[in-house]
Amino acid sequence: MVENGREEPNAAAQRRRSLWRIGVPIVCVFAGLLLSTTHGVSGGDEIRRSDSPRLVDLVREASAGVDRLTTRRDELVSTLDHHHGGSPGAAAALAAITRRSDTLAAQAGLDPMRGPGLVVTLDDAQRDADGRYPIDASPDDLVVHQQDISAVLNALWSAGAEGIQMQDQRIIATSAPLCVGNTLLLNGRTYSPPYVITAVGDVRAMQAALAAAPLVTLYKQYVLRFQLGYTEQARDQVELVGHTAPVRLRYAKPAGPLGY
Repeated sequence: MVENGREEPNAAAQRRRSLWRIGVPIVCVFAGLLLSTTHGVSGGDEIRRSDSPRLVDLVREASAGVDRLTTRRDELVSTLDHHHGGSPGAAAALAAITRRSDTLAAQAGLDPMRGPGLVVTLDDAQRDADGRYPIDASPDDLVVHQQDISAVLNALWSAGAEGIQMQDQRIIATSAPLCVGNTLLLNGRTYSPPYVITAVGDVRAMQAALAAAPLVTLYKQYVLRFQLGYTEQARDQVELVGHTAPVRLRYAKPAGPLGY
Protein backbone atom coordinates (compact mmCIF):
# COMPACT_ATOMS: atom_id res chain seq x y z
CA MET A 1 0.00 0.00 0.00
CA VAL A 2 1.20 3.49 -0.77
CA GLU A 3 0.94 5.97 2.00
CA ASN A 4 1.84 9.67 1.54
CA GLY A 5 3.63 8.90 -1.80
CA ARG A 6 5.81 6.14 -0.34
CA GLU A 7 5.71 2.38 -0.73
CA GLU A 8 5.39 0.20 2.25
CA PRO A 9 8.68 -1.49 3.40
CA ASN A 10 7.50 -5.02 2.67
CA ALA A 11 6.68 -4.24 -0.97
CA ALA A 12 10.17 -2.68 -1.64
CA ALA A 13 11.94 -5.67 -0.15
CA GLN A 14 9.97 -8.04 -2.31
CA ARG A 15 10.92 -6.10 -5.45
CA ARG A 16 14.66 -6.22 -4.61
CA ARG A 17 14.50 -9.95 -4.06
CA SER A 18 12.84 -10.40 -7.45
CA LEU A 19 15.62 -8.50 -9.23
CA TRP A 20 18.29 -10.65 -7.59
CA ARG A 21 16.47 -13.84 -8.55
CA ILE A 22 16.47 -12.77 -12.23
CA GLY A 23 19.91 -11.03 -12.43
CA VAL A 24 22.03 -13.70 -10.78
CA PRO A 25 21.13 -16.49 -13.26
CA ILE A 26 21.75 -14.12 -16.20
CA VAL A 27 25.22 -13.20 -14.92
CA CYS A 28 26.06 -16.85 -14.36
CA VAL A 29 25.00 -17.71 -17.92
CA PHE A 30 27.25 -14.98 -19.38
CA ALA A 31 30.17 -16.07 -17.20
CA GLY A 32 29.76 -19.65 -18.40
CA LEU A 33 29.73 -18.53 -22.02
CA LEU A 34 32.91 -16.49 -21.46
CA LEU A 35 34.70 -19.42 -19.81
CA SER A 36 33.63 -21.76 -22.60
CA THR A 37 34.89 -19.39 -25.31
CA THR A 38 38.22 -18.90 -23.53
CA HIS A 39 38.70 -22.65 -23.21
CA GLY A 40 38.05 -23.12 -26.94
CA VAL A 41 40.55 -20.41 -27.94
CA SER A 42 43.33 -21.58 -25.62
CA GLY A 43 42.92 -25.27 -26.44
CA GLY A 44 42.78 -26.11 -22.80
CA ASP A 45 46.04 -24.32 -21.94
CA GLU A 46 46.62 -21.20 -19.97
CA ILE A 47 46.36 -18.02 -21.96
CA ARG A 48 48.89 -16.11 -19.90
CA ARG A 49 51.51 -18.82 -19.44
CA SER A 50 54.94 -17.53 -18.51
CA ASP A 51 56.58 -19.50 -21.35
CA SER A 52 54.35 -18.16 -24.14
CA PRO A 53 56.40 -16.48 -26.93
CA ARG A 54 56.40 -12.72 -26.98
CA LEU A 55 56.95 -10.44 -29.96
CA VAL A 56 60.13 -8.99 -28.48
CA ASP A 57 61.55 -12.51 -28.09
CA LEU A 58 60.75 -13.33 -31.73
CA VAL A 59 62.45 -10.14 -32.90
CA ARG A 60 65.50 -10.85 -30.74
CA GLU A 61 65.79 -14.39 -32.12
CA ALA A 62 65.48 -13.19 -35.74
CA SER A 63 68.15 -10.56 -35.12
CA ALA A 64 70.51 -13.16 -33.70
CA GLY A 65 69.93 -15.34 -36.78
CA VAL A 66 70.78 -12.44 -39.07
CA ASP A 67 73.98 -11.82 -37.13
CA ARG A 68 75.00 -15.47 -37.48
CA LEU A 69 74.35 -15.47 -41.22
CA THR A 70 76.23 -12.18 -41.66
CA THR A 71 79.26 -13.61 -39.87
CA ARG A 72 79.14 -16.72 -42.06
CA ARG A 73 78.86 -14.59 -45.20
CA ASP A 74 81.90 -12.55 -44.19
CA GLU A 75 83.87 -15.75 -43.63
CA LEU A 76 82.95 -17.07 -47.10
CA VAL A 77 83.81 -13.74 -48.75
CA SER A 78 87.19 -13.75 -47.03
CA THR A 79 87.84 -17.30 -48.22
CA LEU A 80 86.86 -16.38 -51.78
CA ASP A 81 89.08 -13.29 -51.75
CA HIS A 82 92.06 -15.34 -50.64
CA HIS A 83 91.48 -17.80 -53.46
CA HIS A 84 91.28 -15.00 -56.04
CA GLY A 85 94.07 -12.73 -55.01
CA GLY A 86 92.70 -11.24 -51.82
CA SER A 87 95.85 -12.06 -49.86
CA PRO A 88 99.22 -10.47 -50.68
CA GLY A 89 100.70 -13.81 -51.74
CA ALA A 90 97.77 -14.65 -54.02
CA ALA A 91 97.80 -11.14 -55.51
CA ALA A 92 101.50 -11.44 -56.36
CA ALA A 93 100.95 -14.85 -57.97
CA LEU A 94 98.01 -13.53 -59.99
CA ALA A 95 100.04 -10.53 -61.18
CA ALA A 96 102.87 -12.83 -62.28
CA ILE A 97 100.46 -15.07 -64.18
CA THR A 98 98.90 -12.03 -65.86
CA ARG A 99 102.30 -10.73 -66.99
CA ARG A 100 103.21 -14.16 -68.31
CA SER A 101 99.87 -14.40 -70.11
CA ASP A 102 100.40 -11.01 -71.78
CA THR A 103 103.86 -12.07 -72.98
CA LEU A 104 102.58 -15.36 -74.35
CA ALA A 105 99.61 -13.65 -76.02
CA ALA A 106 101.99 -11.53 -78.10
CA GLN A 107 104.16 -14.52 -78.96
CA ALA A 108 101.13 -16.63 -79.84
CA GLY A 109 99.79 -14.04 -82.28
CA LEU A 110 96.79 -13.00 -80.24
CA ASP A 111 97.76 -9.31 -80.20
CA PRO A 112 97.94 -6.96 -83.22
CA MET A 113 101.43 -6.14 -84.48
CA ARG A 114 103.09 -3.53 -86.66
CA GLY A 115 106.56 -2.91 -87.98
CA PRO A 116 108.76 -3.17 -91.07
CA GLY A 117 107.83 -6.13 -93.20
CA LEU A 118 107.41 -7.94 -96.46
CA VAL A 119 104.26 -8.56 -98.52
CA VAL A 120 104.28 -11.64 -100.76
CA THR A 121 101.46 -12.20 -103.25
CA LEU A 122 100.75 -15.47 -105.08
CA ASP A 123 98.18 -15.75 -107.85
CA ASP A 124 96.85 -18.20 -110.40
CA ALA A 125 98.04 -17.99 -114.00
CA GLN A 126 96.42 -15.34 -116.18
CA ARG A 127 95.39 -15.70 -119.81
CA ASP A 128 97.52 -14.09 -122.48
CA ALA A 129 96.41 -11.31 -124.81
CA ASP A 130 94.52 -13.82 -126.93
CA GLY A 131 92.74 -15.19 -123.89
CA ARG A 132 94.64 -18.47 -123.86
CA TYR A 133 96.86 -20.37 -121.44
CA PRO A 134 100.14 -22.00 -122.48
CA ILE A 135 99.28 -24.98 -124.67
CA ASP A 136 101.56 -27.37 -122.74
CA ALA A 137 100.06 -26.52 -119.33
CA SER A 138 97.79 -28.83 -117.40
CA PRO A 139 95.13 -27.43 -115.03
CA ASP A 140 97.36 -28.16 -112.00
CA ASP A 141 100.16 -26.06 -113.52
CA LEU A 142 97.99 -22.95 -113.60
CA VAL A 143 96.92 -22.63 -109.95
CA VAL A 144 98.56 -21.93 -106.63
CA HIS A 145 98.75 -25.04 -104.49
CA GLN A 146 98.88 -25.61 -100.77
CA GLN A 147 102.55 -26.60 -100.97
CA ASP A 148 103.38 -23.25 -102.59
CA ILE A 149 101.78 -21.30 -99.75
CA SER A 150 103.37 -23.54 -97.12
CA ALA A 151 106.79 -23.05 -98.74
CA VAL A 152 106.47 -19.26 -98.47
CA LEU A 153 105.23 -19.42 -94.88
CA ASN A 154 108.00 -21.79 -93.80
CA ALA A 155 110.67 -19.62 -95.43
CA LEU A 156 109.39 -16.51 -93.63
CA TRP A 157 109.28 -18.30 -90.29
CA SER A 158 112.78 -19.66 -90.78
CA ALA A 159 114.01 -16.12 -91.39
CA GLY A 160 112.77 -15.05 -87.96
CA ALA A 161 109.47 -13.41 -88.89
CA GLU A 162 107.89 -11.95 -85.78
CA GLY A 163 104.36 -12.38 -87.10
CA ILE A 164 102.59 -13.42 -90.29
CA GLN A 165 99.15 -12.69 -91.65
CA MET A 166 97.48 -14.31 -94.66
CA GLN A 167 94.58 -12.51 -96.28
CA ASP A 168 92.80 -10.97 -93.26
CA GLN A 169 93.76 -13.63 -90.69
CA ARG A 170 96.74 -13.97 -88.40
CA ILE A 171 98.74 -17.16 -88.80
CA ILE A 172 99.25 -18.91 -85.45
CA ALA A 173 100.51 -22.32 -84.35
CA THR A 174 97.15 -23.99 -85.09
CA SER A 175 96.64 -22.37 -88.52
CA ALA A 176 96.81 -24.79 -91.45
CA PRO A 177 96.11 -23.43 -94.95
CA LEU A 178 94.43 -26.17 -97.01
CA CYS A 179 93.58 -26.32 -100.70
CA VAL A 180 89.94 -27.07 -101.50
CA GLY A 181 89.64 -27.19 -105.27
CA ASN A 182 90.80 -23.85 -106.60
CA THR A 183 90.21 -22.09 -103.26
CA LEU A 184 92.04 -21.97 -99.94
CA LEU A 185 90.58 -22.98 -96.57
CA LEU A 186 92.06 -21.16 -93.58
CA ASN A 187 90.63 -21.42 -90.06
CA GLY A 188 87.24 -22.42 -91.41
CA ARG A 189 87.01 -19.66 -94.04
CA THR A 190 87.56 -19.98 -97.79
CA TYR A 191 89.56 -17.59 -99.97
CA SER A 192 90.16 -17.22 -103.67
CA PRO A 193 93.42 -15.99 -105.23
CA PRO A 194 95.35 -13.78 -105.15
CA TYR A 195 96.76 -14.89 -101.80
CA VAL A 196 98.46 -12.09 -99.87
CA ILE A 197 100.95 -13.00 -97.14
CA THR A 198 102.20 -10.18 -94.90
CA ALA A 199 105.11 -10.67 -92.49
CA VAL A 200 106.74 -8.44 -89.88
CA GLY A 201 110.47 -8.89 -89.37
CA ASP A 202 113.88 -8.40 -90.95
CA VAL A 203 113.03 -7.75 -94.59
CA ARG A 204 116.44 -8.70 -96.00
CA ALA A 205 116.58 -11.92 -94.01
CA MET A 206 113.09 -12.89 -95.19
CA GLN A 207 113.92 -12.13 -98.81
CA ALA A 208 117.09 -14.20 -98.56
CA ALA A 209 115.15 -17.11 -97.04
CA LEU A 210 112.59 -16.99 -99.85
CA ALA A 211 115.36 -16.97 -102.47
CA ALA A 212 117.01 -20.00 -100.86
CA ALA A 213 113.87 -22.11 -100.28
CA PRO A 214 113.77 -25.01 -102.82
CA LEU A 215 109.98 -25.15 -103.13
CA VAL A 216 109.74 -21.38 -103.53
CA THR A 217 112.39 -21.59 -106.26
CA LEU A 218 110.32 -24.30 -107.98
CA TYR A 219 107.24 -22.13 -107.81
CA LYS A 220 109.12 -19.23 -109.37
CA GLN A 221 110.01 -21.51 -112.30
CA TYR A 222 106.30 -22.12 -112.84
CA VAL A 223 105.83 -18.37 -112.65
CA LEU A 224 108.18 -17.91 -115.61
CA ARG A 225 106.80 -20.83 -117.59
CA PHE A 226 103.06 -20.71 -116.96
CA GLN A 227 102.63 -17.06 -115.92
CA LEU A 228 101.65 -17.71 -112.30
CA GLY A 229 101.65 -14.61 -110.11
CA TYR A 230 104.41 -13.85 -107.61
CA THR A 231 105.55 -10.53 -106.12
CA GLU A 232 107.57 -9.39 -103.11
CA GLN A 233 107.11 -5.89 -101.72
CA ALA A 234 109.28 -4.54 -98.91
CA ARG A 235 107.51 -1.96 -96.75
CA ASP A 236 108.62 0.30 -93.95
CA GLN A 237 105.45 -0.37 -91.99
CA VAL A 238 102.87 -3.13 -92.13
CA GLU A 239 100.09 -4.01 -89.70
CA LEU A 240 98.98 -7.46 -88.62
CA VAL A 241 95.70 -8.24 -86.92
CA GLY A 242 95.52 -10.30 -83.75
CA HIS A 243 93.99 -13.76 -83.79
CA THR A 244 90.54 -13.42 -82.22
CA ALA A 245 89.00 -16.88 -82.66
CA PRO A 246 89.19 -19.35 -79.74
CA VAL A 247 92.48 -21.26 -79.63
CA ARG A 248 91.85 -24.99 -79.35
CA LEU A 249 94.64 -27.52 -78.93
CA ARG A 250 94.23 -31.28 -78.94
CA TYR A 251 97.79 -32.07 -78.00
CA ALA A 252 100.38 -29.79 -76.45
CA LYS A 253 103.55 -29.99 -74.42
CA PRO A 254 105.74 -27.30 -72.84
CA ALA A 255 108.40 -25.90 -75.14
CA GLY A 256 110.58 -25.06 -72.13
CA PRO A 257 110.47 -24.03 -68.46
CA LEU A 258 107.64 -21.58 -67.78
CA GLY A 259 109.11 -19.97 -64.65
CA TYR A 260 106.99 -16.98 -63.66
